[in-house]
Amino acid sequence: MIDAINLTRELIRRPSVTPADAGAMDIVEQALKGLGFSCRRMKFGEIENLYARYGTESPNLCFAGHTDVVPVGDAGAWTQEPFDAEVVDGMLIGRGAVDMKSAIAAFAAASAKAIAAGQVTGSLSFLITGDEEGIATHGTKMVVEALGIEDEVITHCVVGEPSSSEVFGDMIKVGRRGSINAEITVKGVQGHVAYPHRAANPVPVLLRILLRLQDRVFDQGYPEFQPSNLEITRIDVPNTATNVIPGTATARLNIRFNPHHTGAELGRWIEAEAAAEASDFQGSVTVEPQISGEAFLTEPGPFTDLVAAAVYDAAGRTPELSTTGGTSDARFIRALCPVVELGLVGRTMHQVDERAPVAEILQLQAVYERLIERYFQVFSGE
Repeated sequence: MIDAINLTRELIRRPSVTPADAGAMDIVEQALKGLGFSCRRMKFGEIENLYARYGTESPNLCFAGHTDVVPVGDAGAWTQEPFDAEVVDGMLIGRGAVDMKSAIAAFAAASAKAIAAGQVTGSLSFLITGDEEGIATHGTKMVVEALGIEDEVITHCVVGEPSSSEVFGDMIKVGRRGSINAEITVKGVQGHVAYPHRAANPVPVLLRILLRLQDRVFDQGYPEFQPSNLEITRIDVPNTATNVIPGTATARLNIRFNPHHTGAELGRWIEAEAAAEASDFQGSVTVEPQISGEAFLTEPGPFTDLVAAAVYDAAGRTPELSTTGGTSDARFIRALCPVVELGLVGRTMHQVDERAPVAEILQLQAVYERLIERYFQVFSGE
């Protein structure tokens, strides 16, 4: 058997701030090997990843998560040391307590009970990365690509991200909006402010482009999704003088979009709008789009029903099936199988004194236990 609280504390005590591993993946691997999992380390670049599987038959229920965490911020503002994993008044305090080392431990503990009870009539697997909080290029994305090439079959996946909103079990994520970032650079001609005819100011051009982009109403939403939105996140003009027309101006923006759109289509639209606004400009405009992920939805059906029922059994509430929030590694896993996100309340993730109630970690373990038990009852033999 695995004690979910002790395992969570062991993981928190490894300061695995992206891209550092600090031995966190070794702890997960050791715990799973003890249960009989076949463990495979998959290192890409400097990122440690792990794919572990118990059993060889279908169906294969996978748990996905990450051992990396964000920096602690102002360490002096914490009431406890960020990596000491102290329990104070029933709260486990530490970086990664909510996002998401406790979920890894809870699913491992639930797996131990299911294996001991002989409930695993197919396979259980873990897909754990150390690159979710970073740029996510050498983590789950590359593991999914490798598993796809090898024809590894994952039937369904649960991601342990903190999906609950206000109280435990009130929400599970069944999809996410897509995300595209774009950097727009306008290069003009630097000059003296008293002689504008000898210069080409890039700032008004950039502002007109941004206003043109900002004015678009993308849509009114999509079934299960919020409306798409564009946010300008940064404007830079590297000019410290008051009497110089700058030569360059740059802006960054992000669009969170629902399935009405694709990242490629939005990238082309940004480029076309920028080119149209700068058609008569004595300079150049470049657009560099970067798609973080496409919008996706796991349609309601037997799998989402099973997950919701497990939450109801353990927490006594019916969760909302939601697509709100940012991106997660589910955006990569969707290429392999239907995926949902089910975890703790995310209120303190990334904050000073990140913390999770011990009782809720054990409640999450109970949800996972019920999920595993029911999963093989429902999907074995299909």
